[in-house]
Amino acid sequence: MRIARGVVLVVIVTGMTIWGVGAIYYSPLLPHPWRGFIAVSYAAIMVFVFLMPARRGRTVAVLVVIFVILVVLFSRIPASNDRDWQPEVAVPPWAEINGNRVMIHGVRNLDYRTETDFTPRWEDRAYDLTKLDSVDLVAVYWAGKAIAHLMLSFGFERKDYVAISIETRKERSESYSTIAGFFKQYELVYIVADERDVIRVRTSYRQPHEDVYIYRVRAPRANIRRGFLDYMKTMNEMRERPRFYNTLTTNCTTGIWVHTRVNPESPPWSWKILLSGYVPESLYKLGRLDTTRPFPELERISHVNPRARAADRDPEFSQRIREGLPLLP
Repeated sequence: MRIARGVVLVVIVTGMTIWGVGAIYYSPLLPHPWRGFIAVSYAAIMVFVFLMPARRGRTVAVLVVIFVILVVLFSRIPASNDRDWQPEVAVPPWAEINGNRVMIHGVRNLDYRTETDFTPRWEDRAYDLTKLDSVDLVAVYWAGKAIAHLMLSFGFERKDYVAISIETRKERSESYSTIAGFFKQYELVYIVADERDVIRVRTSYRQPHEDVYIYRVRAPRANIRRGFLDYMKTMNEMRERPRFYNTLTTNCTTGIWVHTRVNPESPPWSWKILLSGYVPESLYKLGRLDTTRPFPELERISHVNPRARAADRDPEFSQRIREGLPLLP
């Protein structure tokens, strides 16, 4: 029992130390020049105190006090909407809702020459909720099958589509880091976009190209409407109270799952939400996608890269990339 307690204590202290080092090094608690030195000093203090030949209870108490102070300071770091943002995330969307009419301000529709060279274009677009009749899951793969970026695209009588992608809102000087994403390094942003923007940049301009799949989701119109309006509600809240992205808890996939919770038939929590690349297959097994054919066949016809490159700037881009996709009742 003594050995077991010692092992548990070592694991806990190790976890506290690793988290603390990450919080100090990556989060905006301190100016950049000091982060590395303070992070190493914190780790050294934790190890030194743990190895002190004092009574174990006193040692643990000191470690807990140090850790709690850090957690309190970390929890008080505020998110902001006022930073020098990268151009593609510079304009956060928000919505005005008047009955069945939704006006979304800041719909992104960039005209790309390369991934980083584009003509900025942010538009105001009106949508009629009485025509909202479909939602598609868009899955983007770039590093194997386990991890994907997921977004939803809402359809209005198969004539108009608007995609919503939950992403990191990076500053001009920042690049993405999975580890940094645990420690309030990035704010959260909802990208509301024309599919010619948010899909085409991935199939045609980002290097290397990413693989994009569109899966039609089987859902009642009432559920689609509630989910869409929940997105609008969150966007408007974030305009006043910005939020942080978190690699594990607040990302593209968990965000979608949270929005589906407004519906009584929402999918249950699953470990596959953390391994987002398996979400389409999980929804297939739940009967939320087309199940008239085996999943490998559905996956094959849902791959839109060739159609997206062929459609390019076509005003009928959304219709063309869905050619051959099964229609759900």
